[in-house]
Amino acid sequence: MKSETRNSSLPGRVAIIVLFLIFWMGYSAIVSEASGKPVSVGIAWSNVPDSYSYTSTIIAVKEAGATPVILDMVKSYDLNYDKKGNLIDSKDEHGILTSRAAKLVKCNQWQNSNAAAVMKGIDCIIFPGGWDISPTLYYNEQPWHGIEVDSDYSAERDVSDYLLFSYCLEKNIPTLAICRGMQMLSIVSGAEIVQDIPRWFAEAGVEYRYQHRDRRKKVFLAHGIDILNQDSLLFGIVGRGRIEGCPSWHHQAVRSVDATRLVVTAVTDTNGIKVIEGIERPDKKFVLGIQFHPEVAIRKILKNEQDADQFMDYETVMKLFRALFDAGAETSNHRRLH
Repeated sequence: MKSETRNSSLPGRVAIIVLFLIFWMGYSAIVSEASGKPVSVGIAWSNVPDSYSYTSTIIAVKEAGATPVILDMVKSYDLNYDKKGNLIDSKDEHGILTSRAAKLVKCNQWQNSNAAAVMKGIDCIIFPGGWDISPTLYYNEQPWHGIEVDSDYSAERDVSDYLLFSYCLEKNIPTLAICRGMQMLSIVSGAEIVQDIPRWFAEAGVEYRYQHRDRRKKVFLAHGIDILNQDSLLFGIVGRGRIEGCPSWHHQAVRSVDATRLVVTAVTDTNGIKVIEGIERPDKKFVLGIQFHPEVAIRKILKNEQDADQFMDYETVMKLFRALFDAGAETSNHRRLH
């Protein structure tokens, strides 16, 4: 009798287990209607994959219901690499890309690289925060700012991101670019960059109180941003004209997008100077650059960190990531149907 009872309840138990596994594996995730699979979100390669911002990006993608895919480094076939992927004779002592190497990357872009192979099967992409970008890659090349305490560069990542971004823009891949990612979007699009905000303010004769990066480089700071245009992608996502508590950690910024296809969609007023906080490419399906770090806010909330209440709310962060994933799902469906 006991055996019969046990066997008769087996189908029910199996059903419960299956339902649990389906849920655990992401049944509730954002999926492509054509394939029924979770959206594949590429996270651009980083030289520091264990950084707080990078790991927070992975956490945010999972929390928002998509599948994160850590992408391989994109390499230029015009440059030489060693077996570990380090550039040979193409960077200086600070890790800044040489002028010659930068010109090759800018001229030949993704067509002479492995970008297409790296992006295979990816529905949308995030370019996370990270180190400063080689000023040799700017549309109007600049010399290094010369500030020794801010000399973190990775020529390998600069090449990888530049080539990958040129591919994603040409192929109209839905893209979210965060902090360094927004600056790379600006550089690829031909915008002007401020190499050091404190120096920029000093040159303008304006006091700077380090509102955008903790002077000690210990914690993320929080400030609000104003969204300029109700017709913008950013306003459409968050549904209001201001976002409070944006996590901030940067000493560089986009100076101007004049004569580019970019539009400025968000700023923060810092002692009378409007620092650009959001940019978009309206000629593309979904290309959004934000100078702040929503992924950091979600990590702090999920980990119940002590300062979590200073930053963006959960729903606003989720709206940003899910809007990207929705665009990625549409791209996936279109690709499979055609």
